[in-house]
Amino acid sequence: MADELHKFLFDGIPVRGMIVRLEQSWVEMLQRRSVNEATGAWPTPVAELLGQMTAAGALMQSNIKFNGALVMQIFGDGPVKVAVAEVQHDLSVRATAKVVGDVPAQADVTDLVNVGGGGRCAITLDPKDRRPGQQAYQGVVPLRGPDGQRLEKLSDVLEHYMRQSEQLDTKLVLAADEKVAAGLLIQRLPLEGEANIAGQTPQADETELMEHFNRISILAASLTRNELLELDVETILRRLFWDEKMLRFEPQTPRFACTCSRDRVASMIRGLGREEADSILSERPDIDVACDFCGQHYKFDAVDAAQIFTSPGDQPPVSSAMQ
Repeated sequence: MADELHKFLFDGIPVRGMIVRLEQSWVEMLQRRSVNEATGAWPTPVAELLGQMTAAGALMQSNIKFNGALVMQIFGDGPVKVAVAEVQHDLSVRATAKVVGDVPAQADVTDLVNVGGGGRCAITLDPKDRRPGQQAYQGVVPLRGPDGQRLEKLSDVLEHYMRQSEQLDTKLVLAADEKVAAGLLIQRLPLEGEANIAGQTPQADETELMEHFNRISILAASLTRNELLELDVETILRRLFWDEKMLRFEPQTPRFACTCSRDRVASMIRGLGREEADSILSERPDIDVACDFCGQHYKFDAVDAAQIFTSPGDQPPVSSAMQ
């Protein structure tokens, strides 16, 4: 199993693309969830949605080269209250979802998060090193198109987001099953700036440029779910774009990684307050917190909790012999 992300440009026209296949990292996420005794495995439609979100998040993070976390959230009023995929600047990925109630076997995005029509998709860019007062950027779009129709596929939602928030024409093909999460992104570059990558200087008018993008996006849209999940990257690109000249870049390697830590959990407990922590410890021997993303358990007994609420200046010194 391998994880790979490939980026490419179409020579002579301002259109770029990228394709991602998550195998090892995706299977690890599913396995971690399935062995979690508190939750069990995700229902199949939820797992497929999360796989598509993770693949799309990797494509979008690689596309913008952002030094921080890209967090994709979909939330609404269906059995999936919130689904989250997070991709760090080094393409480490993780995902989770909160599910309440039964999930229909063939559920789509509407069935999962947009039953009443109030579902939303939020993309947050959280800088790795925030300056004082700096806020994360967030864009939010409803799970419906410009004409008010509900969007039943995640790819439609994200294409709508890119048009609304980034003003970039985008074509996305996404798929996931129990073995692979994969995606293909095609995007028209603006006439200035990144359009000149690799010496490309568009001289054509807007209509001609749109025709180029439409041609490439139609080819991309012909990619079926089974092809995206079963074929290797080289075969997919050759079948789709055999008559196009492409400039290829060195592939990147996404991976599963969770950013949870004992220190972060301790900060969360500190945020609850000492009274709440003591109340929990009066009923059980320790505070047991499990990470929703990776399933790692962090346990804090009464001594640990006391240390959390003791300022560094109040703690006794530790001798060098103990270190």
